[in-house]
Amino acid sequence: MRSVTSESGGTTPGPYPPWAFNKDDRGDDRWFYAQPRLVVHLDEPAIGAVGRYFADALPRDSHLLDLMSSWRTHLPDEFVAERVVGLGMNAVEMMENPQLHDMVVHDLNANPALPFEDGEFDACVVTVSIQYLTRPLEVFAEVNRVLRPGGGFHVIYSNRMFFTKAVAIWKSLDDDGRGLLVGTYFESSGGWTPPERLDISPGAGTDPVYVVRAFKM
Repeated sequence: MRSVTSESGGTTPGPYPPWAFNKDDRGDDRWFYAQPRLVVHLDEPAIGAVGRYFADALPRDSHLLDLMSSWRTHLPDEFVAERVVGLGMNAVEMMENPQLHDMVVHDLNANPALPFEDGEFDACVVTVSIQYLTRPLEVFAEVNRVLRPGGGFHVIYSNRMFFTKAVAIWKSLDDDGRGLLVGTYFESSGGWTPPERLDISPGAGTDPVYVVRAFKM
């Protein structure tokens, strides 16, 4: 297994080429995300598909971690969670998120260690942001640590992105390949059930939406 050193300084072991986690924009992510962007990154049918998936897949009355959070978590209105914690790059965006109970401003590319206790959450979601991680295996290992046994990590992705901030390997793949890539993050970070990929796209003419998920063993 080779190791890849990302531009953010971390070392990610795995079956990845040396350029895998490079970005066109090598500037500090904190400056890029300093300006709030109160926009959605999926069209309305795709957002509806994500909400329906969350309604079916996430445990109710539980503790949820919204990783790489913003101003919308896309939980359906009728969904009841005991606690939803957002971890993201912009405080203003997360303060505008009505579904968060708590928030943490944290740059995962600079420091993939999550500021939470072992087994603190029942499930974790990341929605259309996985393409920006430069140290994914470290982050996935940390998510595994903060989940309770049996807790699910649900990675939602599409083909939308800030192109200059997405890692090179993501941009080099099609949608199927991206699902396989996220699967390697689970497999190489360890401690997960075999990853499963789902196509939850709402239909032709809308944004495609996929899920890759696995559960803490």
